Amino acid sequence: MTLLYIVLATLAGGLLSVATAALLTVQVLGRLVRHLVSLSAGVLLGTALLHVLPEAFEQGGASAHALFLTLLIGLMFFFLLEKAELYRHGHHHEGDGHEHHHHYDEEQAGRGGWAVLVGDSIHNFCDGVIIAAAFLADVRLGWLTALAIIAHEIPQEVGDYIVLLNAGFTRARALLFNALSGLAAVAGGVIGYLVVEPWRALFPYLLVVAASSFVYIAVADLLPQLQRRLRLGDTLAQIAWLAAGLLSVVVIGHR
Repeated sequence: MTLLYIVLATLAGGLLSVATAALLTVQVLGRLVRHLVSLSAGVLLGTALLHVLPEAFEQGGASAHALFLTLLIGLMFFFLLEKAELYRHGHHHEGDGHEHHHHYDEEQAGRGGWAVLVGDSIHNFCDGVIIAAAFLADVRLGWLTALAIIAHEIPQEVGDYIVLLNAGFTRARALLFNALSGLAAVAGGVIGYLVVEPWRALFPYLLVVAASSFVYIAVADLLPQLQRRLRLGDTLAQIAWLAAGLLSVVVIGHR
């Protein structure tokens, strides 16, 4: 059953993002992404700090010093992956309010389009391994971790879809590439289940690495996007979506 849960959870993010992109117009997607960025920041931070890290420390078998060192190494690792453009999680597109020059998306998905897709696939593979480790530690923690990844995956994949459309891809081709990229999470989940399960002593460290991924994405990518000067109504909407993400983690985690 655990493997089935892992496959379902890793499939969900890719399927939901592709379905969202397929059903809505680019203009609606642009407005939706802004709200989902705030929501996913709350979900990622809440899951990492209220559930994944506490579970790692409660597992036993590892000192607090070793786990905090793992957290530091994890943050630096994901920073370096992003510097190498192998761990992309952008949500940018023309008309989103960011100060990008004209044809920014065409440049992003033009000659570097394959790098974007490869980077997203690696990102999704890592997410799959993280989901597998969480399910193997605790089923409820697995679903919470999957929720955090799905909350982030949808705006990420929708943003990539918009970039590909602006670069000249057809809707069908952009959706196909997003779907194929999403399947890397399933591969990561299955491989993670097969490789990680015999090494239960490593679970606390793997959970800390998962938490470092969530914290890095939220702090390095999502929260800076929310720091732009906005009208009062837009600021209150950001705070409301952020609070909704945190509240959802608290409610689900205590059921």
